[in-house]
Amino acid sequence: MTMIKNDLFLRALKGETVERPPVWMMRQAGRYLPDFMKIKEKYDFFTRCRTPELATEITVMPIRQVGTDAAILFSDILVVPQAMNIEVEMKPGVGPWLPNPIRSAQDVKDAVVPNVYEELGYVYNAIKMTKKELDNEVPLIGFAGSPWTIFCYCVQGQGSKNFDKAKQFCFSNPVAAHELLQKITDTTIAYLKGKVEVGVDAVQVFDSWGGMLSPEDYQHFSWKYIQQIIDALKDDIPVIAFGKGCWFALEQMSQSGVSALGVDWTCSPENARKFTNNSITLQGNFDPSRLLSPIPEIERMTIEMIDRFGKDKYIANLGHGILPNIPVDHAKAFVNAVKNYKAK
Repeated sequence: MTMIKNDLFLRALKGETVERPPVWMMRQAGRYLPDFMKIKEKYDFFTRCRTPELATEITVMPIRQVGTDAAILFSDILVVPQAMNIEVEMKPGVGPWLPNPIRSAQDVKDAVVPNVYEELGYVYNAIKMTKKELDNEVPLIGFAGSPWTIFCYCVQGQGSKNFDKAKQFCFSNPVAAHELLQKITDTTIAYLKGKVEVGVDAVQVFDSWGGMLSPEDYQHFSWKYIQQIIDALKDDIPVIAFGKGCWFALEQMSQSGVSALGVDWTCSPENARKFTNNSITLQGNFDPSRLLSPIPEIERMTIEMIDRFGKDKYIANLGHGILPNIPVDHAKAFVNAVKNYKAK
């Protein structure tokens, strides 16, 4: 193992005492950066994901331009259903679009658990290339969507405010729903294990739509599948779980074997520490829209956030992905406020 020059992120994941918290931003490799927009004009979304040179360039961009303490591979959670023989397009102005959403037990049977090395080889090539380009400067995070979040898109067919069709399928056809969730889980475990093999330093599971479920249904349709992923990976690599809107499950999540838990901006730092019995590294939870505040306010609020979480067992981040309309200097102000943090 070559030593990573800036290993602050990895040390925080281990719960070590640090001089300041590390900082990165969900969706940092993307749409708020002017250079990213130039690439976007030339190549469509999945071409960017499938071309290792482009994915590498986009992944490294925020390290050079904003100065975060970790890189996260430019990719998308929906490459997993694509590999499973479920067609996914990215429609301008709409977002993810599945022309043939899964609506029946037969549709579930038609979904395959693929050979990830064949179907997702382009991701592994991008990781190898990115690792070379980063040259051990900062750690590289690999990621996947949670099985429930992937399931939501597969059944709904597009983004949604309430994922009513996805929930309907779970509640009216639970056998088929669990069969699909297990197929997604098996694919995701293989996919993430492949990422570990080619050199990512940590992995994050994004449960973006976990908060759509009641606490009981969350256990049943989401958490038990995330737990399988954690169990399969935790001995090999640090795992971060992020459930948006899932504050109600933080206590249980903290006992799952993960290295860190993401927290969104609707949960206070104090409550997040309380629910997790101060036992685990937390990551978050600046409201992405708050990056539209004046810079002095961003700086003040960032310092306040760190004071409230505490500088140890903590990774500064946003409470969800960065928005496309954030000025780059505002993103930098957030990152620099963390980097210049001095504990009181």
